[in-house]
Amino acid sequence: MNLDEKKKIVEDLHDKFTKCKVAIVTDYKGLDVTSINDLRRKLRESEVEYKVIKNTLLRRASEGTELSLIKDSFKGTTAIALSYKDSTASAKVLTQFASDNDLLEIKSGVINGRILDLSAIKSLSSLPSKEILLGQFLSLINSVPTSFVRALNNIPCRLLNLLQAIKESKEAG
Repeated sequence: MNLDEKKKIVEDLHDKFTKCKVAIVTDYKGLDVTSINDLRRKLRESEVEYKVIKNTLLRRASEGTELSLIKDSFKGTTAIALSYKDSTASAKVLTQFASDNDLLEIKSGVINGRILDLSAIKSLSSLPSKEILLGQFLSLINSVPTSFVRALNNIPCRLLNLLQAIKESKEAG
């Protein structure tokens, strides 16, 4: 690779690093080609980009981005997963694949300027997707007025029951 090609790769990576919501760095040492292709297919289905890049190019491309926080992780056989839409998608696929295949090691990650260690990435993977969280939130918002209306409706019913009981007790007595 000549210098111009390297500069273009660094520029493209820098743009991707500024646009991504979540970036997770992995070590793929020991994985065979079919395993890596399987992982890439699963990540692609979740709209996550998975790239194997030289560490020096990663360090240069990360300058001025949130990924500069984890540039110490750019050692050894390094690949990076970039998620642009769903913040949990890459964590879910990578943790599932790492649990099935011991050779994939999740090193670290970045989300919104915060460093993610392995436990934080596993916690992120256990969260429901954005659509499910929004649905749960809307359900919660909808349940509050419904409960309030039921409580208000219950007051006249109780008053009528009380008046009916008083009427029956006066008629009996």
